[in-house]
Amino acid sequence: MSKQLHLGAFMRPVGIHTGWWRYPGAYPDANFNLQHLIRFIQKLEAGRFDAFFMADHLALLNMNIAALRRSATVTSFEPLTLLSALAMVTDRIGLVATASTTFDAPYHIARRFASLDHISQGRAGWNIVTTSNPEAALNFGLDEHMDHDERYRRAREYYDVVTGLWDSFADDAWLRDQQSGIFFDPDKLHTLDHKGPYLSVRGPLNIARPVQGRPVIVQAGASDAGRQLAAETAEMIFAPARNIEDGRALYADIHRRMRAIGRADDTLKILPAALVVIGATQDEAERKLKLLDSLVHPDSSLPNLSMRLGVDASAFDLDGPLPNLPPSNQSQSAQEALVKVARERNMTVRQLAEFVGGYGGLKFVGTPQRIADSMQEWLETDASDGFNVMFHTVPEGLDDVVDLLVPELTRRGIFRTAYTGTTLRDHLGLPRPKNRFFGGNAVS
Repeated sequence: MSKQLHLGAFMRPVGIHTGWWRYPGAYPDANFNLQHLIRFIQKLEAGRFDAFFMADHLALLNMNIAALRRSATVTSFEPLTLLSALAMVTDRIGLVATASTTFDAPYHIARRFASLDHISQGRAGWNIVTTSNPEAALNFGLDEHMDHDERYRRAREYYDVVTGLWDSFADDAWLRDQQSGIFFDPDKLHTLDHKGPYLSVRGPLNIARPVQGRPVIVQAGASDAGRQLAAETAEMIFAPARNIEDGRALYADIHRRMRAIGRADDTLKILPAALVVIGATQDEAERKLKLLDSLVHPDSSLPNLSMRLGVDASAFDLDGPLPNLPPSNQSQSAQEALVKVARERNMTVRQLAEFVGGYGGLKFVGTPQRIADSMQEWLETDASDGFNVMFHTVPEGLDDVVDLLVPELTRRGIFRTAYTGTTLRDHLGLPRPKNRFFGGNAVS
């Protein structure tokens, strides 16, 4: 069998491009309309997508009110609440939610994701983030954001605590013997009793071990600290890559780091985020993108750039080159990627703002055949294991991908014709991890 492509759907927000909700035929309330979201996830499951992925924000986006009033992201469901509801109307598609290691307690995170994994019968995934938005700190009793690298050090310890809590019970701990009155075997219970530099958590978790052993661990950071955390902990990466050369470099770097710590290559899948715009012809697809870009109001462009750079770009000479910047305490990889684009293309600050005003990352724009060609090249040259697809608008963009692109990928033999398993780990070809305290892989 040829190497198989994996597809996730980036669904919070339902459209990554700033203008998605203004596009003709768009459902402008889709971020906060349960019936629309049910329709989307059921369509994606019919298209045999690996996962439905929800980002999260713990504050309004870090931009001024003139830009914020034009953003469709200001009201969205809390991800785990929504995914628990969506688990009830789906059977196979994975359910991935973002949760912060900076602003939540690890015991809470362990309980919520263990619950989602049981509710969905093994389809949960946890996207580990350290949270880049400094506004979030103000919502959690802090005057300023924790330092970037310190956030990642805390995240590494946090991962150990959460995964340890998931292993509190052996898979076969549950006797449920009605005659004797013994519900579980106390010898199959482990108390974590963790005390570390950042966290103190006694345990044990008061929920049975997740169906998958642990939910799939997802990570999106592309800074050096983020890549190292991914190499040590992640099983799926939604890392950014602007082009196939960047994709190959990232893929090679992550796998090099994995091998250095003794991890097997097949224990992780890399799915860069990609905006997909499909047309019956190349010209039609490019016209769609041009129309989409035209719907971004100037009020949004410069604040969007400031948010991504981690500095106030309004103070710069808009018609001059991007000045040298201090390291961001927000997303360092986002800043580095934009600086690289500006330097390579000799962009002014104004031009760079227009570039990111809609979406400045990886795009596949064209016919289903041409986009499938590109995706197949990424897959077969070790630039990715698939993509986290972002839609130019909904429902049109989502329907185009499922109805037009997926059949082309399937025809080529690089995408599944049917789900062959029931869990997210099954879809991704990932092993069920052993319990670190009791061993074994048996499912109770």
